[in-house]
Amino acid sequence: MNILRRSLAAAATLTVAVVTLSGCLYAVIPPETAATSAPSREPVTDGAPAGFEEFYGQTLDWTPCSGADAGSYDCTDVTAPLDWSDPDAGTIDLAVIRRAATDGDALGSLLTNPGGPGASGYDLVADSASSAVSGPVLDAYDVIGFDPRGVGRSTAVTCLDAAGMDHMLYDIPAAPRGSQGWTDELTARNIEFVDACEANSGGILPFITTDNAARDMDLLRAVLGDAQLNYLGYSYGTFLGATYAKLFPDRVGRLVLDGAIDPSVSGLDVGTTQAIGFESALRAYMTDCLTGRGCPFSGSVDEAMADLGTLLAGVDASPLRGDDGRMLGADTLMTAIIAALYAQDSWPYLTQALTEALQGDPSTALLLADFYNGRNADGTYQDNSTEAFRAYNCMDYPLDTSQADQDAANALIAQKAPTIAPYWQGVDVCEVWPYPPTGVRERITADGAAPIVVVGTTNDPATPYAWSVSLAEQLSSGVLVTRDGEGHTGYNKGNACVDGAVEDYLVNGTVPQDGLSC
Repeated sequence: MNILRRSLAAAATLTVAVVTLSGCLYAVIPPETAATSAPSREPVTDGAPAGFEEFYGQTLDWTPCSGADAGSYDCTDVTAPLDWSDPDAGTIDLAVIRRAATDGDALGSLLTNPGGPGASGYDLVADSASSAVSGPVLDAYDVIGFDPRGVGRSTAVTCLDAAGMDHMLYDIPAAPRGSQGWTDELTARNIEFVDACEANSGGILPFITTDNAARDMDLLRAVLGDAQLNYLGYSYGTFLGATYAKLFPDRVGRLVLDGAIDPSVSGLDVGTTQAIGFESALRAYMTDCLTGRGCPFSGSVDEAMADLGTLLAGVDASPLRGDDGRMLGADTLMTAIIAALYAQDSWPYLTQALTEALQGDPSTALLLADFYNGRNADGTYQDNSTEAFRAYNCMDYPLDTSQADQDAANALIAQKAPTIAPYWQGVDVCEVWPYPPTGVRERITADGAAPIVVVGTTNDPATPYAWSVSLAEQLSSGVLVTRDGEGHTGYNKGNACVDGAVEDYLVNGTVPQDGLSC
C-alpha cells in the first residue's frame, strides 16, 4: 500500500464528507495580512530561468471546455520543457482548466492539486469545482485545475492496457503469501509493468518528479499573469506546494496545504506511519459500527478486529469469485477497506462490503476496490493515476532502506497495526524502475516565504496528523490549523471553523492564529 488518493464521496479525488461541526477555539488577536497581487493577464516573465524565457512568455489560447459551461469554464494547453535543466531537450504539454471567478473581478488565479501523486486537477475542477474550494473562494478567484506532467490530459505516463492492469492489481499469486514463489511472481508483474511504462511513455519517465512539477507550477503562475502563486493543495499536493515554496519562496502568495505530507520522512517511514494510521481509522470505524444497527461484528472492538482478521485470512486462503469472474483475495479486500476509511460518510459502504463478504459475496468489496483503482464497470480504467502514482514515487523517494530498517518497520507495523500488517507489505515496483530516484527527503523551511497555512485532521489515516504538525513546524512561516475528526483532509468538509479560517486567509489575506483548533 502507498499514499492514497481517492475517496468514495468525491466527484474527483477529494473527500467531501459532512462532519459534525465542532467548536473553534482560538484567542482574538490582531489579524496579520498576507498580500496578493491582482494578475495582469499578461505573462509575467520577470524571474524566468535563463534559457526558458520563451516558455514564460507564451500567450495562452483559451477555448470553451468540451462538455463544460462555456460561460464559466475554459481550457488551454501550456507548453513546458521536458527537462528544466535543458531548454532544448524537448517539450511536454500541461492541460489546464479555468473556472472564472463568480464575482467577475478575480483576486487572481488559485491553482489546485487534489493529491496522488497522479490525481487529475483538471477533472477536479471540471467535475465539481465546489469539491475543491468553497463558495467564497469560487467567488474571489479564477480557480485553476491542471494535470501535472505525467498525469491525465497532460503528456502522460502510459503503461499497460486494461487487461494488464487487471492482472497487476487484482490477480492472486499462485504461490503462498510470503514464499519465494510469491515474491518472484510479484516481481515479474512489476517488471512487466515497468517495461510497458518505458516502452509507451515517450521518454518522459526520468522527468516525472515533484521538483519538475513544482517548476511547471511556477510556469503556470507566470503565463496566467500572476506575480505570486496562490495555491490550494491536498494530500500529495501539500508536498508539491511545499516544494514550490522551497524553490520559489519569494513568489509565494497565499498557500494552503491540507492533509500534509512530511517532506523529511523516508519512504519506509511513510508506509509505516500510514499502516498505523489506517489501523487507527479502522478501529474508529469498528467502534462506530458496533454501536449501530446492522454491524456484522459483535463484542468488543478488539474482538471485532480479530474477527475481521479472520475474514481477511479466510479470503486469503479461499478467495471469493465475483460475477465477472474476478477473485476477491485479501489484498483486494484490504484495498476496499482502505478506500472506505478515507471518509467517515463512506463507512456504511464498508459495513455493506464486510457483511456481504462474510456471506461469500464479494460484490461491494470489488466495487470499493474498483473505485480506489479507478476501474470502470466495463473493465476500462478512468485515467492513468495508478501509473503516474508509481512514476512519481519511484523518482521522488531514494531507495536507501537497509534490511535492518525494513525488519524494524515490519515489526512495528505488526505491533501497532496487527489487522493490516499481513497485507501491507508487497514487492516494491521501484526496485525495478528503469531510472534511479533523483528526489531527496529533507526538511523544508522556505525561508522568506509569506505565511503558509497547513491544515491537519487528527485521525487522518492517509496523511497522519503528525505530518501536518511537522510540516507547519518546519516551514519558517508555517501556520497550523487543526480539524478534530475522522477522514482525510480538513477544509471544505462542513467544519465552519476550518472553512472560515481558510476562506478568510485566501479571500482577505487574514492569517489564522497558529495552533487554531477546530
